[in-house]
Amino acid sequence: MNVTVLAILPIDNGRYGTKEMMEIFSEQKKVNYQLEIEGAAAISQSEIKLIPKGVGKKILKAATSGKITVKRIKQLEAKSDHDTAALVESLSEKCTKDARPWIHYGLTSNDLVDTSNSMQMRDALEIIEPKVAKMASILAKKAIKHGKIPAVGRTHGQHASIISFGLKFANWAAEMAKHVERIEEIKKRILICKTLGVVGTGSLMGAKSLEVQKRVAKRLKLFPAEVTTQVVPRERYVEYVFELALIGATLEKIAIEIRNLQRTEIGEVAEQFKKGQMGSSAVPVKRNPIKSERVSSLSKLIRSQVAVAFENIPLWHERDLSNSANERFVIPTVSILVDEMLETMTRIVSNLMINEKRIVENLYITKGQIFAEFVLEALIKKGIPRLEAYKDVQRVAFEANDKGIYYIDAIKNDKAFSSKLTDKEIDSIFSPEKHLGASPAIISNVSKSVQKIVKKFI
Repeated sequence: MNVTVLAILPIDNGRYGTKEMMEIFSEQKKVNYQLEIEGAAAISQSEIKLIPKGVGKKILKAATSGKITVKRIKQLEAKSDHDTAALVESLSEKCTKDARPWIHYGLTSNDLVDTSNSMQMRDALEIIEPKVAKMASILAKKAIKHGKIPAVGRTHGQHASIISFGLKFANWAAEMAKHVERIEEIKKRILICKTLGVVGTGSLMGAKSLEVQKRVAKRLKLFPAEVTTQVVPRERYVEYVFELALIGATLEKIAIEIRNLQRTEIGEVAEQFKKGQMGSSAVPVKRNPIKSERVSSLSKLIRSQVAVAFENIPLWHERDLSNSANERFVIPTVSILVDEMLETMTRIVSNLMINEKRIVENLYITKGQIFAEFVLEALIKKGIPRLEAYKDVQRVAFEANDKGIYYIDAIKNDKAFSSKLTDKEIDSIFSPEKHLGASPAIISNVSKSVQKIVKKFI
C-alpha cells in the first residue's frame, strides 16, 4: 500500500524558509552531521593510539562516503527502535570487519545528538549573521539618506516633538549591529562539542577523553565542552533560542513602525506594491502592509519557543528525555523562521517608499503645537520661571486647539509671549529644520559604528 505523505506545517511545504536553511535541518543532513562526528571521533582516537591507526581512517572514510542514507537507517531503526543504534549499524555495514568493533567507541547517543545540534546551530548562524549585518548596513544608509528630514516624533501614540526621520533608521541599525556582536559573543558558549560518553566522564576513553574531545571539536569547528552530564547543559540552547527571538523582536519592532506609518491617516511610508499585486480581496484600492504583518506574526511564534527552551534546563539527574522531542521542533523552527524574517524585512526596507510630502504635512496636523517644547525653551531663556512658562504654553495651546487656530498665531496674540518674544523670534521657533538637535551627529556616529561592526560581512 502506497501512502502519500502530506506536508502539514508551512515550513514543510516551502511557504516559509530559504532553501539553504531548510537543508541544514533536513533528515539526511542531520545524519551526515552525526556521521561526521563518528568519523572525527575515530580519527582523533587513532591519532592518540586509543584505537588502531588504520581503523580510524577506515571509519572516517566510510562515515564521509555519502553512501549511508536516511532510508537505510530508518529500516534498521524499525527493528531496533533506536535511531542512534541504527545509524551506528548502518555505518558498520560500510566498514571493513576489523573496523567495526571500534565504531562509536567511548561515545553515547547524545554525543552525536548534542554535537550535531551544535553543528546545525553553527551553520544556521553562518547564514543568519551576514543577513543581520546586511540589514544593519541597509538601515544605516537609510538613516544617512533621510537624516535631514524633520518628522513627527510620537510618544504614547501622540505627537510629542520633532525628530529626524533618519533617526528611526539609525535606532534600528544600531540594534541590528548589536545583534552581530551578540552572535559573535555567544558562539563560544553554544557551539559545543561533547564526546564524553554516558554521564560526561569520558569513562571508556579515560584520561585521554579530553584530548579526543579537543581534537574532534577542532575538526568540527566547535568548542570543546568544559563539563557536561550525558548532555550539554540546556542553558546553552536557551541562549541560542533567546538570541534568535531577540533578533525577531527587533525585526518586529521595525515592522510595527512601518505598519503604523503606513496607516491611511499617517501615510509616511509604504511597503512596495508590485504590479499585479492585490491588496484586499474585497477592497481593490487597499495596499495592506502584509509583509510587515507577516514579520510580526512569526516573531510571536519564535518568542513562544523561548519558554519551551527554558523548560528543558532542569532535567533529572544526569539526563532524561523530556527535552528531546520538543528540541526537534524548537531549534529548526526558530532558525528557519528568523532567516525567513530577515529575508522578508530586507526586501521591505530596501524597497520602502518614503512619502516626504506627508511627513511634512503631518508636522502641522496639530496646527503647530508640536513646537510647544521650543516655545517653552524660549521663554525660559528670557528668564521666565519654568513652571510659569509651562502653564502659559499649555494654556495657550489648549485655547488654540479649542478655537481651531494655529498655535503660532495664538502665541503672537497673547501678552504672556508677545511681551517677551518678537514676531521674528517666534517665527524662528516654528522652523522645524532648526529642531533636529544632535540627530546629525547621532546618525553619523551610528553609521560609523555599524560599518565597523559589519565590515567583514559586507
